[in-house]
Amino acid sequence: MLSASETRTQTAIKVENVSLTYKAPLERRPTLKGRLSRKEAGFRLIEAVKNVSFEVHKGTVMGVMGANGAGKSTLMRMISGILPPQEGRIEVLGRVSTLLALGVGFNRDLTGRENVVLGGLAAGLSREQMLAKYDEIVEFAELEDFMDVPMRAYSSGMYGRLGFAVAVTMEPDILVIDEALSVGDARFRRKSFDKMRDLCTEERTIVIVSHSLGAIKDLADEAIWLDKGDLKMCGQVDEVVDAYAEFLGVEQEDATSKEDV
Repeated sequence: MLSASETRTQTAIKVENVSLTYKAPLERRPTLKGRLSRKEAGFRLIEAVKNVSFEVHKGTVMGVMGANGAGKSTLMRMISGILPPQEGRIEVLGRVSTLLALGVGFNRDLTGRENVVLGGLAAGLSREQMLAKYDEIVEFAELEDFMDVPMRAYSSGMYGRLGFAVAVTMEPDILVIDEALSVGDARFRRKSFDKMRDLCTEERTIVIVSHSLGAIKDLADEAIWLDKGDLKMCGQVDEVVDAYAEFLGVEQEDATSKEDV
């Protein structure tokens, strides 16, 4: 059996020279003049991720920080296999569980119960394994009275609570969490933070995107800082958080604060 130090020399995620560019219309809505002239709206290119390289070793908790539009969510979607990189390559070794955005992967016309089972099947678990975890998921999400209700009737907080509960209960090799620590009310956010702290002590490979510098510093071992698609810094969490906080010119948060920076 490998020791913790030996495990952390093995690569779980390898990102090599990865880039992705979006094409966005210059006009948000076509104008009457444009329709009459039959001219197509122009496009501008948005370099969401630009030549980014880094590695995450097994058992490491990696924090990802940066302002809105930095490319964090795009990078997480590429790591999770939802978006293919246009350039470069990504290697992920292990079963991945993701919580990338509110309600991603849920079918609004199905009940919470049906979505939980289908989510487990999609993640590679058997129906029996998922049913064995069902009560734990429902108890954590605190949605006992709503699991047989179609999810189109759920509030945004209920969506987030169920999504978080499913993602953290899958026992994945690699867990990718994008801004999930801010779902629900203050009490549930505290509960989610405590759950993440427990997971971070289990030698799992975890990638956490958050605007909370305190949460990143409290949970992560290492961190990367993205800015307008560029990798500005990668290294030990304290060094990266301190550099990012200095760049922003802000006081650092306590570990449970959810203020955006």
